[in-house]
Amino acid sequence: MSDHDWLAERFESDRPRLRALSYRMLGSVAEAEDAVQEAWIRLSRSRTDEVENLSGWLTTIVARVSLNMLQSRKSRPEDLVDTTEAAEPQGGESAATDPEEEAVLADSVGVALLVVLDTLTPAERLAFVLHDMFAVPFDQIAAIVDRSPAAARQLASRARRRVQQGAPLARTRAIGVYDENGLALKKGRSDLANAFLAASRRGNFEALLEMLDPDIVLRSDATAAQLGMDAELRGADAVTRLFAGHAWAPLPAVVDGAAGLVWVKDDKPFLSFRFTVGKDDGRITSISVQADLSDVDIVLAL
Repeated sequence: MSDHDWLAERFESDRPRLRALSYRMLGSVAEAEDAVQEAWIRLSRSRTDEVENLSGWLTTIVARVSLNMLQSRKSRPEDLVDTTEAAEPQGGESAATDPEEEAVLADSVGVALLVVLDTLTPAERLAFVLHDMFAVPFDQIAAIVDRSPAAARQLASRARRRVQQGAPLARTRAIGVYDENGLALKKGRSDLANAFLAASRRGNFEALLEMLDPDIVLRSDATAAQLGMDAELRGADAVTRLFAGHAWAPLPAVVDGAAGLVWVKDDKPFLSFRFTVGKDDGRITSISVQADLSDVDIVLAL
């Protein structure tokens, strides 16, 4: 296989994720295809032997291209939720976009979310999409928007609040389509949290063990430890015994962009449980328990 053929095959494997990213940025299938096509052109002209993380590099390119398109776009309301136009696929091959793929792509986002996203500034939209939907780190987002990681975090936080306030349907759609490694999740983040909560309430040891990585680590901050949480627990058996059979009533939520649960007291978040999910088998690899929520972004999955 030639280097060009290998590169084309490698790009093709990333194409669904890149297309999903750019569609969430632009709200148009045709423009999303244009952004992905531009990424292919840049890739084919670059020295990829010096790129350590090709998927991350492609994510950055597509995000920057989409941001530029968003910033230069004139106000055309009819283009905001375009899901029917087709564009040339990557690599310069001539073929129409599969209408079924377009329908799946559009349904995975929802018109309500696209409308709410259009109320954000381009930088807010990029930060929210990259971090909350694709779990891209803030230091990488900061380089794209030419701001500090703290400023990028603030962009995502403001966007998250506006999405939360904008529309219940939009909020539900926003919770998890891809994990931190760009892999499509079989279930949304709220589904994972609900399953964990249900299994723990029923005392279903087998179900909990199935969800947890054997080497899972649970860590609590100092404030949570003072409330009686273990400062650290290791192993699926120990973590299962902690949660199984408890009659507790937290709510599924997105905690700092990740799946989790939030205990609400007096109508305010009191304790958060943030899940980290493994890239290979979708099991929970760590749980971060926090009672100091002053710097934690929480979106309840209502």
